[in-house]
Amino acid sequence: MRSKLFELSTATTISLGGVDVPVFGLGLLLAAWGLFAALWLASRWWRYGVQGVVVGDLVPLAIVAGLIGFAPRLTPSIPVYGYGFMLFLGFLSATWLASRRLEKQGADPNIAWDVAMWIFVGGIAGARLFFIAQYHNQFFAAGRSVSETLFRMINLQDGGLVFYGGAILGAVGFAIFCRVRHLSALALGDLLITSVFIGMAFGRLGCLLNGCCYGDYCELPWAITFPVDSVPFKAQQMQGFLLGGEAGSLPVHPTQVYSALNAFCLALLTLAYHPFRRFNGEVLALGWIAYPVSRFLVEFLRGDELGQLGTIFTISQYVSAVLFLLGILFYGIAMSRKARTPSLVQLAT
Repeated sequence: MRSKLFELSTATTISLGGVDVPVFGLGLLLAAWGLFAALWLASRWWRYGVQGVVVGDLVPLAIVAGLIGFAPRLTPSIPVYGYGFMLFLGFLSATWLASRRLEKQGADPNIAWDVAMWIFVGGIAGARLFFIAQYHNQFFAAGRSVSETLFRMINLQDGGLVFYGGAILGAVGFAIFCRVRHLSALALGDLLITSVFIGMAFGRLGCLLNGCCYGDYCELPWAITFPVDSVPFKAQQMQGFLLGGEAGSLPVHPTQVYSALNAFCLALLTLAYHPFRRFNGEVLALGWIAYPVSRFLVEFLRGDELGQLGTIFTISQYVSAVLFLLGILFYGIAMSRKARTPSLVQLAT
């Protein structure tokens, strides 16, 4: 476990030719970002003309530039947390893979980066809202001020994201994007589901670094322990399993690793099956059906969730069961549309 990887001082300078040049503020990082933005916008202009550069492209570029430029005034240092860093790596890896696969199909690879923002923003919002709803007692305690409650709701440095919530709002963002861009959601979904699993795998490794989504007690050789003051340690302490003076938590199942390996396997499965799909939406349905099954099973090894509604089943297991049934229904609907669903390339060119 390593919740915080390192900190970047916003006062850092680099000596160039005997001159100390700042990294943040009006320095090297802002110059590099400006060059990247200029080249990216130029490529969009060259390929699509003026209409290819829209306000939606300029806003995030400007926001990042502003954060870099004003960073020294906002904070003396920028902590880099393991959870957020793995989410960032997952986002880049998943989007890069999708862009390369789109290019091989003869479609615009920039579609991947455009839709990724819709899915990412919607996914993070949905994942957080689901977590807040599931653990509402942590956020809406009596006597807590409105400002403190709001801060707890948006503070992600300790994790607090539920995949199913992200999947729901991420899917909404994806559907809106496809409708606005006149793309086949089924065909694009077949391609993107692999990237979703890639991003999920990195996210679960982030959970391992953060200490959340931990497993139940385990005596197997690959069991892991977490340090004092970690989430698993505190939970075991509150439940009376630790008497005091322990150097770490009791050994638990590395469920974060199980989930990451499961996501990587599903990514390979959907990637390998894509060339053999018989109709648009089939690969998406495969991932939709397979994930709830594996998630349902992994939940039995989790130690951070309790059974609900008087049963041994967790909230995620109930959601898994519903999504499994919906996935089968979706498969039937997608199969019935196969004769009239255009391909991604037809819509993207």
